[in-house]
Amino acid sequence: MDLLNTLVEKGLRRELPSREEALAVLATSDDDLLDVVAAAGKVRRQWFGRRVKLNYLVNLKSGLCPEDCSYCSQRLGSKAEILKYTWLKPDEASQAAAAGVAGGAKRVCLVASGRGPTDRDVDRVGKTIEAIKEQNEGVEVCACLGLLSDGQAERLREAGADAYNHNLNTSEGTYGDITTTHTYADRVDTVQKAHAAGLSACSGLIAGMGESDEDLVDVVYALRELGSDSVPVNFLIPFEGTPLAKEWNLTPQRCLRILAMVRFVCPDVEVRIAGGREVHLRSMQPLALHIANSIFLGDYLTSEGQAGKTDLDMIADAGFEVEGTGTPTLPAHRVDVEREAEGCGTGSSCGSGSVCGSSAADVPAEPAATAEVPEARTDLVAVRRRGAGTDLAPNA
Repeated sequence: MDLLNTLVEKGLRRELPSREEALAVLATSDDDLLDVVAAAGKVRRQWFGRRVKLNYLVNLKSGLCPEDCSYCSQRLGSKAEILKYTWLKPDEASQAAAAGVAGGAKRVCLVASGRGPTDRDVDRVGKTIEAIKEQNEGVEVCACLGLLSDGQAERLREAGADAYNHNLNTSEGTYGDITTTHTYADRVDTVQKAHAAGLSACSGLIAGMGESDEDLVDVVYALRELGSDSVPVNFLIPFEGTPLAKEWNLTPQRCLRILAMVRFVCPDVEVRIAGGREVHLRSMQPLALHIANSIFLGDYLTSEGQAGKTDLDMIADAGFEVEGTGTPTLPAHRVDVEREAEGCGTGSSCGSGSVCGSSAADVPAEPAATAEVPEARTDLVAVRRRGAGTDLAPNA
């Protein structure tokens, strides 16, 4: 397809595709799916080879969140029967992190429910970061604590944090439909605070909430504009007891097209298959590794993933290798988190509202066939009952 050849060429040059091209990827037919995966794979291998970065989640504080994010099992009013507990002590969190590192994780992601941390919370997380780094040489630590106040990102950086995660989740135009207790602008502000403090910006999206193709393209373009170094792509886990429990909109093919679109728009960025991959990609997960270069190992915040050994076997069987701690994840031109925007043709967009490259409005896109409504696979949604906050061994 001319479309895919154009996208590969732009990806190898780190050039931003047009919106029409990005939308055309999402509109490709299932007959062209393997071609789409192969094209995205060429871009992925150019910048990341056959390496897969493993990340491990530690839920420091679970449930009882005052925010009303419709997708979240920890939200205000959630009836999902998840684990609920207050802050783990630094040594407890460090023990949980050590299990992930022993399983091959290069980055530990420390997450706490809530609108945002108090200064006391930042101190607590700082001690946890110190404990993890003392016991696990070379490990990266990413914090995800909600909306940040002035100065908190700097304090996390001083405590040893390498990155900060705060997802945009969906487009600015539809954000108010999923959350009312904070705004899209609040989220953008936190990502910018983290980036300004010298933390690697980790920000992504959630697909499957009923959004349009245009919404998906909008949020991925916004993530590139923000300069996110890593983009987690979550696929909605429709927890019973949440407002989006009946939203089963994704097929494995749809998920692969979404990942490919993200790769083409963010060619040299860590694209991570995050929550929901087992639920929605299912047996197609190995194909997704040809597009994304990063996954979570084992369980998620409130749901269980497949066995950690199964993750490792899947990576090896698909012909990939686990990225070691001594290997930089990002290409050399992106390593410096304090880099200045280099203008057109780099990993950044050319400015507010403009994009690099020529328009491809005349690129014909084969219309996608009308898809049947996917079957609800509630059997694949398992609430986490092990690991952090329990007396059972973690899955890593």
